Amino acid sequence: MSEDSFPPVGGPIQLFYTPVGGPRMPVISHAKGIYMWDKSGKRYLDGSSGPVCSNIGHGNQRVLETARRQMEHVSFASRNFFENDANAELAELLARLAGPGFERAFIVSGGSEATEAAIKMARQLAVVNGQPERWKVLSRNPSYHGASLGAVAVTGDPISEKLYAPVTRIMPKVTTPFTYRVPDRFTVESYADHCASTLEKTITDEGPESVLAFLMEPVGGLATGGLVAKDSYYHAVRDICTRHGVLLVFDEVMSGAGRTGTFLSAEHWPTAKPDLVTLAKGVSSGYTPLGAVLTSSANVDKLRNSGGFVHGHTYSANPLSCAIAHAALSETLDCDLMENASTMGSKLKRGLVQLIERFEFVGDVRGKGLLMGLEIVANKETKAPFGPNDPAIYRLVELGKQNGLLLYARRTAQGRFGDWVMITPPLIITETETEELLELLQRTLVMFQEETVAQMRAST
Repeated sequence: MSEDSFPPVGGPIQLFYTPVGGPRMPVISHAKGIYMWDKSGKRYLDGSSGPVCSNIGHGNQRVLETARRQMEHVSFASRNFFENDANAELAELLARLAGPGFERAFIVSGGSEATEAAIKMARQLAVVNGQPERWKVLSRNPSYHGASLGAVAVTGDPISEKLYAPVTRIMPKVTTPFTYRVPDRFTVESYADHCASTLEKTITDEGPESVLAFLMEPVGGLATGGLVAKDSYYHAVRDICTRHGVLLVFDEVMSGAGRTGTFLSAEHWPTAKPDLVTLAKGVSSGYTPLGAVLTSSANVDKLRNSGGFVHGHTYSANPLSCAIAHAALSETLDCDLMENASTMGSKLKRGLVQLIERFEFVGDVRGKGLLMGLEIVANKETKAPFGPNDPAIYRLVELGKQNGLLLYARRTAQGRFGDWVMITPPLIITETETEELLELLQRTLVMFQEETVAQMRAST
């Protein structure tokens, strides 16, 4: 299709993600580093790394050359017929970066697949261990673990649950240890303890012998806006799971691959080490669909001795995706991007915190490294979120786009738990580019404030 053959704005279009009557998005032309250009020539600073995946930025020559070399040898070879060097090399690198306890990697094509694979792996381990009665996977409300039906079952989103409950089996949920908006009778610390206690109570109520795993994001993504719980929470969760024989699974699809300043964000809580970890997004930095489940060699040996892992996809461990991911992770290491995520993350957070003082609708800033969330509130004094039918957060995203800044937002349960945008630029961002991001964000917030004030005056 030529550039001038795209349907005009308002004309027919075949893409399901464009809502009827909704605005058409610009057509991408090219991208380099942390910037992207549409076909009109407008430049955008990628302040969100797409959906938090473009860790090493766009147009990386190392990745492009690796992909070309791999395609010259073989693009696809089914794991049913061949082993392949690219998969072995990626698995070895992942194990080295993740450290002891994560010696084995099962490669899939994305985060939702990683969630499904982790659930299946946990279930098969229980059966192999003589505990076939274990099947319930607990998770938090709110949370997000993917878009497939198995992932929907463990995702804490009442709206999604209502829509898809008839075609899946919704799993039990526990409370999330929010740090900004907590019940009146609690402090942040006591609420974290309460949420951990709620996990244990839920395990007891459901019957410990039936609970298979507890799945959680160590640093929150879109469902909780960069949430980082109090340290005591992670240690308590690990102790509870160990005490009841429940597998602890960390969803690091968004927080892994160096985004928080360490390869796994789990490294921030060394005494709360999970049994399984899911990865995606930054592992391949958006250059190819890829995800992974990491676990111990001991767990994998049990599966191998029982006949193997009863799971797989056509593109599992395909050589092209594995080679690309290996190049992306090698670039992350050679350019010291995890350290840069920590350094630039600190600078970014300082700039974001200043916005709380300047703007009456900026309620909170949270996160680690370059995984930051900025919470937008209707009333800072009461911490009241916008109403369920108020699209304010999406208007903020649109204003950012007008200013050449790409932001990422998702209203979990129609804003029931709050509204936030993720500030998650590529890990290659420089000090100067961080300042530019903050300047563009501030300009966007000023425009948002002016619109909000104008609307309030018009309604009175």
